[in-house]
Amino acid sequence: MTSVLYDAPGPRAKRRNLLLSVLFLALLLLGLWWAWSAMSDKDQLEWAKWRPWLADTESWTTYLLPGLGNTLKAAGLAMVIALPLGAIFGIARLSDHVWIRVPAAVIVEFFRAIPVLILMVFANQFYSDSTDISVDARPMYAVVTGLVLYNASVLAEIVRAGILSLPKGQTEAAKAIGLRKGQTMTSVLLPQSVTAMLPALVSQLVVIVKDTALGGALLSFTELLNARKTAASYYASVIPSFIVVAVIYIVLNLILTSLASWLERRMRRSKKSTGAVVGPGALDELETIGPKTVKAPDHGYGDNTGAGG
Repeated sequence: MTSVLYDAPGPRAKRRNLLLSVLFLALLLLGLWWAWSAMSDKDQLEWAKWRPWLADTESWTTYLLPGLGNTLKAAGLAMVIALPLGAIFGIARLSDHVWIRVPAAVIVEFFRAIPVLILMVFANQFYSDSTDISVDARPMYAVVTGLVLYNASVLAEIVRAGILSLPKGQTEAAKAIGLRKGQTMTSVLLPQSVTAMLPALVSQLVVIVKDTALGGALLSFTELLNARKTAASYYASVIPSFIVVAVIYIVLNLILTSLASWLERRMRRSKKSTGAVVGPGALDELETIGPKTVKAPDHGYGDNTGAGG
């Protein structure tokens, strides 16, 4: 199939693509064989090292599941707070008022330029010096704060770019029918730009889930990766624990991506409708009303239904 962005490959291109595919598959199998051999030589494939993760529930109920719960809790709170904040600041950057647009741009660029790990460290120190939050709860607050500040600024840029990607005719048409700036944004621009922004939004939400591990690495936040560290030390099983946790992260991200893909397909299908569907009852009503409301033209000759004299 040929399109503007893609040309159907010819015979030479097909042979080249087939050769590259076979070469990539061979390299992949070679890498898997090397990894398997290296793990076997280091006794990492013994059942004793995999048993705590595949046949024992204690490692899950004591370490992994509580850590996964903290990961989901921190990521969920960060998403719920960062999404509306990002939308607000993204729209504010498009404001016609300088006193709104410039401060919003400064805030977004400032927090977008700082690594999220530094934001977590500063937040943790702030909560330690200026609040009465307990030591046990402080890492959670610091991780959520850092994730919100950084990801809200990134989401603001995604929202701004999504709105600017729409044709100018959308805004001009809204102005032509008398909509104000706020009505144009909420009723015309935002609903259409959400579909275009959705892939980037999902990618950033996946980043939020993975960045919770930074809190465990530096702030002793008992998220999934930090819980794995404790469990691996207890069971003396490091490599299998990394593999199990990696699979958990992959499953989480696949679920999030699948949910977003389903939502995108649903939104695209809803936009294919061209208007309200008129049912048979409405047609009968129109037929009943029609003869009563339509009158024959009166040319000044009296009653049009009788014979003229």
